[in-house]
Amino acid sequence: MSLATNQEKIKIMTLKNALDHFKNLESKTTKKSEIKIYRKFIQILTSLENSDLLDSEIQSIEQQLDVLQLNATTTKNKKALKQFLKYLKETFSLTPKGYYTNLGIGLGSSFGIIFGIVVLSNFERSLGISFGIALGMLIGLVVGRNLDSRAKDAGKMI
Repeated sequence: MSLATNQEKIKIMTLKNALDHFKNLESKTTKKSEIKIYRKFIQILTSLENSDLLDSEIQSIEQQLDVLQLNATTTKNKKALKQFLKYLKETFSLTPKGYYTNLGIGLGSSFGIIFGIVVLSNFERSLGISFGIALGMLIGLVVGRNLDSRAKDAGKMI
């Protein structure tokens, strides 16, 4: 067998192939949970295609797409989406839109509970906790939005 024949048998999952794959899957399904996963993949892959990544970086991403072994199984695609986002975050510091905002709100509400219990204890306990959560979420929102805008300005948002 020639080298060209071997390459034809091993179909590499390029960004374009993966994008076509998920558009095809999206058009074939009626389940909202599946459509949500497929649209998220489509959004990420489109963003990657339009980004200023080096050829070596694109090849690395395409190799990761091959490793994920994408198919029509929803549960596998949900896990694959999480793995793919983790890979993009760890390898290229790429984050999805709203990543830091969501993280900030979650951490802010967690620390807000503690703040409400400890510092705002002179109010009624539930009122102090409520104020603490609200204040923590507000601070987390502001910090998260700031970090998201920095990531966008740096071209690290997908």
